[in-house]
Amino acid sequence: MLTKRVIVCLDVRNGKVTKGVKFKENVDLGDPVEMGRRYYEDGVDELVFYDIMASAEKRPIDIEMVKAVARKVFIPFSVGGGIRNLEDMRAVLLAGAEKVSLNSLAVQHPEIIGHGARAFGKQCIVLGMDVKKTGLPGLPSGYEVFVQGGRKAMGIDAVEWARKAASLGVGEICLNSIDADGTKDGYELHLTRLIAEAVDIPVIASGGAGKPSHLVDVFQKAKADAGLIASMVHYGTYSISAIKAEISAAGLPVRVAT
Repeated sequence: MLTKRVIVCLDVRNGKVTKGVKFKENVDLGDPVEMGRRYYEDGVDELVFYDIMASAEKRPIDIEMVKAVARKVFIPFSVGGGIRNLEDMRAVLLAGAEKVSLNSLAVQHPEIIGHGARAFGKQCIVLGMDVKKTGLPGLPSGYEVFVQGGRKAMGIDAVEWARKAASLGVGEICLNSIDADGTKDGYELHLTRLIAEAVDIPVIASGGAGKPSHLVDVFQKAKADAGLIASMVHYGTYSISAIKAEISAAGLPVRVAT
């Protein structure tokens, strides 16, 4: 079994890390660069930075923030939000990020996935999926894809989109459950397992983590390769090391900082 990854997500709005519930009622929490440095020092495996308003505001991502993060952390980190084309992807990678997360752009222009994979390698291309259970007629899974930070429904079935993106060259999928986001009640296990069983690339579960046992559940019951966390560390409830200790105690392989 491959080592399970613990990844911290930092949603950035107006230069600050922010956190909401079900993509609403966001509260600003602090500086993304310093928070990223702190999590790196505590032993997190990867970081994800989302400029959550860039696509909706039709502006490019904050490249200076990406450069500042790269100077402080020495683990893989990915960046998403406001990516409009190959040039934007190249700029993010040259600024120090290891991966680019595509969401709205990939849904609206799927061909960008293949272009990015060929230009930079599929290991650099992450598909961000914002998904909600809607039960809309015509959606076999019952789960619908949203874009623009969860603001716009697309009428696309989540499982079908995951399969298509994987065939186009995505290296991994970060699956964000809008229903579970910020609730701290646990990941959306049914949705996560549906996606994990539908594709042969790594799936990162996102949305709902409130305690270490939630990561154990999503690894054991939903076949996730990694768990994205935010609230449980942003508010100081748990440390990365404590989370990893519980994952390891459950018999799951995890990188423990020495």
